[in-house]
Amino acid sequence: MAVTITAVALALVGLALFGFGSQLIMLGGSFYYALAGLAFVITAILLFKRNKAALHFYALFVIATLGWALWEVGLDWWQLGPRGGLIIVIGIWLLMPWIRKPLGFVSPTGIRYRANAVPLLVAVVISMGVAAVSMTQDPHDQEGNLPTEVVNNAPSYGNAVPDGEWHQYGRTSYGQRYSPLTQITTANVGDLKEVWRYQTGDVKLPDDVGETTYQVTPLKVGKTLFLCTPHNWAIAIDAATGKEKWKYDPNVGLNPNRQHQTCRGVTYYADPAAQAGSQCAARVYLPTSDARLIALDAESGKVCTSFADQGVLHLEVGMKYNPAGYYYSTSPPAIAGNKIIVGGAVNDNYSTQEQSGVIRAFDVNSGELLWNWDSGNPTQTQPLPPGQTYTTNSPNSWSVFSVDEALGLVYIPLGNQVPDQLGMGRSENVEKYSSSIVALDVNTGQDRWVRQTVHHDLWDMDVPAQPVLLDITKPDGQSVPALVGPTKQGDIYVLDRRTGEPILPVTEEPAPGGAIPEDFSAPTQPTSALTFKPEPLQEKNMWGVSLLDQLACRIKFHQLNYEGRYTPPSLNGSIIYPGNFGTFNWGSVAVDPERQVMFGMPTYLAFTSQLVPRDQIPPRGQDEKGSEQGLNRNDGAPYGVLMGPFLSPIGIPCQAPPWGYVAGADLRTGKVAYKHKNGTVYDMTPLPLPFKVGVPGIGGPMITKGGVAFLGAAVDDYLRAYDLTSGKQLWEARLPAGGQATPMTYALDDGKQYVVMVAGGHGSVGTKPGDYVIAYTLP
Repeated sequence: MAVTITAVALALVGLALFGFGSQLIMLGGSFYYALAGLAFVITAILLFKRNKAALHFYALFVIATLGWALWEVGLDWWQLGPRGGLIIVIGIWLLMPWIRKPLGFVSPTGIRYRANAVPLLVAVVISMGVAAVSMTQDPHDQEGNLPTEVVNNAPSYGNAVPDGEWHQYGRTSYGQRYSPLTQITTANVGDLKEVWRYQTGDVKLPDDVGETTYQVTPLKVGKTLFLCTPHNWAIAIDAATGKEKWKYDPNVGLNPNRQHQTCRGVTYYADPAAQAGSQCAARVYLPTSDARLIALDAESGKVCTSFADQGVLHLEVGMKYNPAGYYYSTSPPAIAGNKIIVGGAVNDNYSTQEQSGVIRAFDVNSGELLWNWDSGNPTQTQPLPPGQTYTTNSPNSWSVFSVDEALGLVYIPLGNQVPDQLGMGRSENVEKYSSSIVALDVNTGQDRWVRQTVHHDLWDMDVPAQPVLLDITKPDGQSVPALVGPTKQGDIYVLDRRTGEPILPVTEEPAPGGAIPEDFSAPTQPTSALTFKPEPLQEKNMWGVSLLDQLACRIKFHQLNYEGRYTPPSLNGSIIYPGNFGTFNWGSVAVDPERQVMFGMPTYLAFTSQLVPRDQIPPRGQDEKGSEQGLNRNDGAPYGVLMGPFLSPIGIPCQAPPWGYVAGADLRTGKVAYKHKNGTVYDMTPLPLPFKVGVPGIGGPMITKGGVAFLGAAVDDYLRAYDLTSGKQLWEARLPAGGQATPMTYALDDGKQYVVMVAGGHGSVGTKPGDYVIAYTLP
């Protein structure tokens, strides 16, 4: 009976492999799967006949599969496993006595000739031996070390911030995410222990949108930490104990049209002209998801009614269209002198009648509008007169700005015009400023320079990250004010921040064509000399937990349009790689301004993008909620777009891992020193398996002068510490929820250094939600 059941199962698997494998051949793909299907069917027939040749034939099939797998992927365990796992399990099953013994025949003289299992046993043992060897290899690992030489003993950090404090999102206006504290080092970081834990009480609600996320980096000023929560509560807690000092709830409510429900941080400001201790002498500015900016007294949390309209700045003013939930601020504003400079997030791909992406500067004390820079109308920077409106759907900036007050410039990472995937009808200004880094004059709002990172963006390749500022020392000893700009497509631009001209070369490379007839694609795209762009996908990169779902991904790979990076969206459907999740996202990179090196987390996850004609878009569902994944309607445009990760039928990525790394690069030379797989599948699978695959992540790193880099971000729930020089992991702490935020560090008056991490999860990547703020220090 066992032989018959096994034969039936092999026949069914074989027929499926042969049928779909034949389809793959028709698409121009590998012959292996159809041949493997035949092998299963032949083995099944031999088993039905109780023919001992079944084991010999299957042994040949095992060895042939091993040779094919090694030819395709070498000693890469995570790719070898899916190719051979099912086959080896079946081989072991065929060696079992209840299968092996019934095979063979009885001679006329009554002698039973049993099947010889040795060839199959040898084939299985060889395959398992190769698998064991492959587990000791890491073909994707790049070993190396960053230079340890201190190039600049007295670097500029931007504005003056005491060493033990963290006053702005990236610690200072330069956004370096670098602390000069040295108590925690590579030698003792392994001793870090949790010392306090605070829960905000703001948790994800049943009616929240999917991408309800906790991405905040707290600020530390004096003895207090200031932070916000996903529903935009502002909170002050004691830096030594984690005890709450005050809490302010702006009552933003829930709106199913918001694509994001998050807060990355608040902005701190101390008025130099105010009397010390007076009300609102120090303020916390809170951005909200209902398009307000609220000024709060830093000591009490009470609203500063002298600012704007009784303490509230209404950011929807000047918008021609104002659909609720389509526009809000997810990132902390920047402050330069007496100005608070604010951008805003506009829902991607909802409508052609959305709010403007205008950047505005207000008087930090009164809330008076001082200038506005609208990328759709960039020359009119004087405050918009009554009755006029900003340009609808102009490219927006939803991330964090950096400021160089000495140069009088604020650096804006700009996004794309909505709809992201449709470029027809864009204005000359949009074509110039979309998906670029722009330097604006702090005093007038006029643009001084623009560096575009994608031409005619059809892929949602916003510049997502805060530009990082530092001074770079050239080989001749000359110091150049520099800007480091990470991008979704993997390029990291190193520019002279005075002019926008490249310090590391930027070249134009040919790009794929094939846009829809109404549109076009740029013939070339820029690439920086410092790049983490992925190698183009090939059929052999398709992945799965078994031959069957791997085969399904291979078929899909050939059915979709794909010609490498910048393959245009299409009616057929296109693979977008890197996907709009980005190689780098809002977490940016951290730089050491003394050694002039960077640490980052490149992520590699392919997406698909399919244009949907207007007449094929169904009516909006009553309970439909905002999301960047799935069907984006683009109301008013001829096409919607269906987007999401490139996944197998069982919901895992179609491309093989690794999907995430930690990496270090020398900013003076553009050389990538190391890339190491980062993160495990511990929280991605039904069983908590600590396999270090290299997983996706979203969040940012932080560096200390002690030579340690800290990073959460990965989709397993850990905060980790790394040796900045080598990238080797030194320490990890289990988090109670997803750590999709950027850590920070500070010291108290006694010199004790703390590291703080927010753990609250991320809706888009599916990590566990929570409301935790956790501090670690040395015993």
